[in-house]
Order: sequence, then C-alpha cells, then structure tokens
Amino acid sequence: MESNAALVGRWRSLSTCYNTVACDLDRTLHEAHGLTMSEFETLDRLVESDCEKHRMQEIAAEMYLSQSALSRTVARLEKQGLVQRGLCESDRRGVFVVVTEAGRQCHAKARKTHLEVLAKHLAAVPELVG
Repeated sequence: MESNAALVGRWRSLSTCYNTVACDLDRTLHEAHGLTMSEFETLDRLVESDCEKHRMQEIAAEMYLSQSALSRTVARLEKQGLVQRGLCESDRRGVFVVVTEAGRQCHAKARKTHLEVLAKHLAAVPELVG
C-alpha cells in the first residue's frame, strides 16, 4: 500500500499537470482561435456527439462546468455565431443547443491546436498516474 505522503505527492503532481495543460490550452486556443478552453470543450462535446440538438442540462452533467458557467459559455459561443439556442417545444424550461456551420468550421481548426497542446504536455502523464 502506498504511503500517505506518496499518495499526496501523486495528487499534487497530477494537479500541477492539469493546471499547466489547462493554462496553455486556454492561452493558445484564445490566441489562435479566440476561444477559451471551456468554449472549445463545449464545442468539442457538441460536435463529437451523435445528436443534432443537445439539452443544456446534459452538456453540464458531462462537463466540469456548473449550469450557470455553461450558460455563460454557450451565450459567448452564440454571440460569435458558433451555436444557436432554442427552447424545447415539449418542456419550455428545457434549452437546446445546436452547433452552426461556422461553429463546426471553428472547431475543426481549433481541434488541431487542442491536440498539439495535449501532445506537447501529456507525453509523460502515464508516469504520473501509473
């Protein structure tokens, strides 16, 4: 069994790795594509899923964002013309999000940047969690 000090050390290494990657993603995506990491992650989940429309509650459940933070993120994406929001016809409280063609094009370009940043940082990750 691993000692408490070793366990805490691994947690700190993992946390430092996450923060380093997240900061680089946020900076690089913003400089290259005008997107925050959260905006890219939202677009990525919308594009990668098989559904045409996505309920905001379902997206929030899959992500690290709170419902209100996701709502602000989607509002920024909508302002840029990358997504559209609409009310659910059967449940007026439900909100759907749909990726626009501009959103798909932006995602395709930003995905390359995203993968480059991940590859740069995550080559050593198996050592952290192994």
